[in-house]
Amino acid sequence: MACDTAVAARHRRPARRSESVSVRPWGAALLLVVVATGCSATAADPDASSRGPASAPEITKNVPVPGEEARKIVVPFDAYNISPAEGMTIDLAEDSLIGDCMRGQGMKWPALPRPAERDIEPPNRRSYGVVEPDAARVFGYHVPQDRPSVARMRAALRARTKQLSPEERRAAYGDESTHGPGGCQKKARRKMMKGAPGIDVSLFNKRIFDAFDRSQRDEKVKRAFRAWSGCMAKTGFRYKDPLAAVTDGRWGTRKPSRTEIRAARADVRCKEETGLTEIWMAAEKRIQDDCIRRHPEDFRTLKTNKDVQLKAARRILAERG
Repeated sequence: MACDTAVAARHRRPARRSESVSVRPWGAALLLVVVATGCSATAADPDASSRGPASAPEITKNVPVPGEEARKIVVPFDAYNISPAEGMTIDLAEDSLIGDCMRGQGMKWPALPRPAERDIEPPNRRSYGVVEPDAARVFGYHVPQDRPSVARMRAALRARTKQLSPEERRAAYGDESTHGPGGCQKKARRKMMKGAPGIDVSLFNKRIFDAFDRSQRDEKVKRAFRAWSGCMAKTGFRYKDPLAAVTDGRWGTRKPSRTEIRAARADVRCKEETGLTEIWMAAEKRIQDDCIRRHPEDFRTLKTNKDVQLKAARRILAERG
């Protein structure tokens, strides 16, 4: 099946659970867990999630760097959510603490290589469907494969986990019969979260998705959808909006077909011609800004929670060079 195409358009990225840092941008989700994001596995269980054949962990050298078109998609909620790059920082810091704990018990815990930040996908890369010409040319609507430095990190994680003995696994993660982290991971997580206020994850997640849904009903966005749809029709593809295109059942294949790539490239061109991405993002920004103004305390708490985790992570990594 193709790379979670229905999820690839992704509606808005969910947020991370403050009490469960194993839910990662390179794990089963981002800050929350309302929808699978098609990302790689968690530190605790690297087989917990699969990105599908199109996003397999093999190292491929010709994967395009995430484009500026995707990096330019920025919305107000991003300040309160944890981006893939920030999540990677938090994860690797926690992993280093687990390593300290494991080595303190006389057990090995090989460090994971840190990916280049430019290789980590932007937080809103596929929020509005495919927007990068290079990604469309290579992957069509399939989720892009990992860049080499990210793939190497994932491969090292999987290899390390596969090699853990039952004793080492219990020491690292606790008793598998219990829910939540245990062992060294629990100690590491407690240290990472020290001073972080509790957050209402489900509420933030609901606001993320509500804002995205409302943005699609904005009159300017609906006009842009019609213009985009007309543009696509001229190339032989008939879709009411970009989400219908990215979830077309024909793309549910192991590799993108020529037709899929042609459709994705037309999609990107039509977004550029109609200004759809900018119009859609502007609508979502207005909706999110309004939400933040109406619930300032909730968002201050979210920001504090994020800042505490990042400050701890950066300090830990800096101490280790």
